Amino acid sequence: MSETFNPHLLAEDAGARPSTPENKDGHTLEHTVSLFSGVAAEFSGVAAEFSGVGADASVTSLVIDEVAGHVDEVDGLAVAPSPEEQEAALVGAFAEQLVGMLASATTLLTVELGRRFGLYRTLRERGPMTADRLARTTGVAPRYAREWLEQQAAAGILGVDDASAGRDERRFSLPPLHAPVLVDETHPAHAAPVAGLLAGVALAFPEVVADFRQGRGVAFEEYGAELRQGLGALNRPGFTHEMRAWVETLPDRAAVLDAGGLVLDAGCGTGWSTIAIATAFPAARVIGLDLDAASIDEAREHAAAAGVADRVAFLVGDAGDATAVRDAAAAIRAFTAGPVESRETDAAASGFDLVTVFEALHDMGRPVDALAAFRSQLRSGGAILVADERVADEFHADADPIERMLYAMSVLHCLPATTAESDAVANGTVLRAPTVRRWAAAAGFGRVDVLPIENPFWRFYRIG
Repeated sequence: MSETFNPHLLAEDAGARPSTPENKDGHTLEHTVSLFSGVAAEFSGVAAEFSGVGADASVTSLVIDEVAGHVDEVDGLAVAPSPEEQEAALVGAFAEQLVGMLASATTLLTVELGRRFGLYRTLRERGPMTADRLARTTGVAPRYAREWLEQQAAAGILGVDDASAGRDERRFSLPPLHAPVLVDETHPAHAAPVAGLLAGVALAFPEVVADFRQGRGVAFEEYGAELRQGLGALNRPGFTHEMRAWVETLPDRAAVLDAGGLVLDAGCGTGWSTIAIATAFPAARVIGLDLDAASIDEAREHAAAAGVADRVAFLVGDAGDATAVRDAAAAIRAFTAGPVESRETDAAASGFDLVTVFEALHDMGRPVDALAAFRSQLRSGGAILVADERVADEFHADADPIERMLYAMSVLHCLPATTAESDAVANGTVLRAPTVRRWAAAAGFGRVDVLPIENPFWRFYRIG
């Protein structure tokens, strides 16, 4: 089998930053950034019209290693490369790295086209297809279908029966091992939504550029449905398969939820985490809270489709606003039928047994206010379960691939969106454990525990 395309590897491609001599001309960097800016600006138009692998960044480290250890032989004598030759090789490797980033980014946007128009799903359901048949089946432009199929095969994403056949006769297929990644929305390996994240970032890129001097922020809604839905879809498999196990690392809270506990899911987005809690703990009642009205509308639709609307509710509100959190506590009283009625009868009975915050604390403009508001509505024994980015405890220039990706998302999305919400604490994506502890202490909590949950992207905390 040819080398496969793995969206998870794009974090490494996009983030690799070797120590290199300064590019004195600056031409390669400016030229490549200009190219990507053009791609970002044009993607939405290409997607609309659609319906009517290049260099690998990892080559840089290989070139550096080879240059450092390479010697020429002149008249039988070993001669090390000159400083000028070494510098030229390193500069060239860095230029090649940037071109590789462009190749990865543009390929990922073509994955988004495949998702958006159902091209991958059609190939999985119908089997090998010619460009004309795919176009007729999905309603996309035939010439675009042909170019997309050829590009996908060239990138190693699709297979082709006979590359030497005429253009109109070539049949393309989705390899079975690629289907879970690209099509199966609840499969643990489903990674195609990262393409939606990039499309959303591209959509708002002109606004980020315009605001980069002023620093007033770019509203979340400017990133469109692409980013909103991409975030939800990317995290959905983890919620679906792991939610019960995550909560069980707080055994006292899991027992309460099994008995009919009440949960606030703060920063719930499009609702997949809220739905997963209700599914994993059928006796529990859950209310999702999010600042974005469009996300809440979609969350309600998802809950109805999942059959949990009778024990799940959603509210639009700012988790940093104590009134919004109190409103959520009041709203969940509508779910307190059955075993819950026989429990506590004091004022704390209207609060929550558990508050969950999945990959949302770093996006809150007033995180200390949010944690304090949650604390005020916790029942006796209640706790907060936070999942946020698994990054180093302090800044290092040689960050790992995941942290490099997170920093890029912070510059392009999380920091601008949080700043637009509130400039009180514009943290950005990279939320380090000491910061979580500091915020919790400022909110009045005396204890923060890192939970023993293995996850490549998130670190889990129990607060309270």
